[in-house]
Amino acid sequence: MDIMTPRQTDILALARTQGRVVVDDLAARFNVTPQTIRKDLNELCDRRLLQRVHGGAVAGSGVENLGYEARRLIAQDEKRAIGRRAAELVPDSSSLFINIGTTTEEVARALQGRSGLVVITNNINVANLLRPEPHIEVIVAGGVVRRSDGGIVGEAAIDFFNQFMADFAVIGASAIDESGALLDFDYREVRVSQAIMANARHVILVADRGKLERTAPVRIGHISQVHTFVTDVLPSDRLARICRESGVRVEELFPDRATEPEPQD
Repeated sequence: MDIMTPRQTDILALARTQGRVVVDDLAARFNVTPQTIRKDLNELCDRRLLQRVHGGAVAGSGVENLGYEARRLIAQDEKRAIGRRAAELVPDSSSLFINIGTTTEEVARALQGRSGLVVITNNINVANLLRPEPHIEVIVAGGVVRRSDGGIVGEAAIDFFNQFMADFAVIGASAIDESGALLDFDYREVRVSQAIMANARHVILVADRGKLERTAPVRIGHISQVHTFVTDVLPSDRLARICRESGVRVEELFPDRATEPEPQD
């Protein structure tokens, strides 16, 4: 197939605008069957224009992340629930790292109103969310602010985190491989995340199931380095077994949502 159909062109435009498209929504929008939409998505994915995820597809490839605002639109309800649960795991009067990510932002949002926290972050969005809180001290890494997502990366940020030993680290990842590898797109960001993990007593990974359906080229570490994994649902038996064998506590918020993969045309 050398030329996209008008419907496929529209689907691609929607995915790039919204970050994610859903099979059932597209079928209703274009008045065609879900099987027809799945075929469109599979053809777009074969051309590396979209990436298939459960129930639909996302923009971006395995070597380039989605735009930050588009990522905010993906699995919003799941991210909020994950953020609330992860925040519950952090007691008042604790210190914690929070790294870059739309899910870690939801953790910060859920920490609003808490007392006695010291939050150390390289995420300007997190700092802005918590800055007005009278009983939370916010410490921000120095360095260049990345325009795309408000993240601060680089050697100065690594040195900054190496000055601390926090009670908790709340980290996200762009992708999680079934082998347990935690993956991201930016080598500089990965170096900072590694420093955060190395200097925390308890590491909390926050990620929705969509991260198991994506790939990224740079290794942050392995899930065995995490103490608690908060997710909406963990459909991978292999990854669940790795977590059990590694002593990782899994907080699965919506286990009933685990289903068999949808049929591919």
